[in-house]
Amino acid sequence: MTEDTRNVLDTYRNQSVDAIKAELDKTRVELHIAIENLERDFNMGTIVRTANAFNVHTIHIIGRRQWNKRGAMVTDVYMNIVYHVSVEEFIATMKAEQRTVIAMDIVDGAKDLSTQPLPKTSVMVFGSEGAGISDELLKASDEVLQIEQFGSTRSINVGVAAGIAMYTWMQQHVLALRPRE
Repeated sequence: MTEDTRNVLDTYRNQSVDAIKAELDKTRVELHIAIENLERDFNMGTIVRTANAFNVHTIHIIGRRQWNKRGAMVTDVYMNIVYHVSVEEFIATMKAEQRTVIAMDIVDGAKDLSTQPLPKTSVMVFGSEGAGISDELLKASDEVLQIEQFGSTRSINVGVAAGIAMYTWMQQHVLALRPRE
């Protein structure tokens, strides 16, 4: 591929997409994320861009292969993206990989994110802005967590929620291990 001069760190400027991806693959964190693609939600791109910022290991897209990549700002080309045709296939793959499936949604019975340790082998699942996560996927998840909120709105934007959830995982498994200056 050609050299990449888009929105990349100076370290990666003028390197090929393949070279950048290969470098990132060396330092990816253990976290996986999944997005249930029921509505071709524009927020998917934001979630992918945030996953790139935290250098998550893999992004799983459940359902439709086509998604709105505009918000990803081309960061998807540096990511490991796996497509699953169904919830059943996704769950079977996660069980085979011994991953803990954590659905992030505001539903009855969800536990507060701030009170829960997140397994290192987590795969955090996000749904669409309007519909959230399907009942099938909620039932198949190992845990259902929500981000506590204190204002008048029912929920925060799913792209924002994904960033908060990923950062919480990073605090527990990456940032907590970094030496303090």
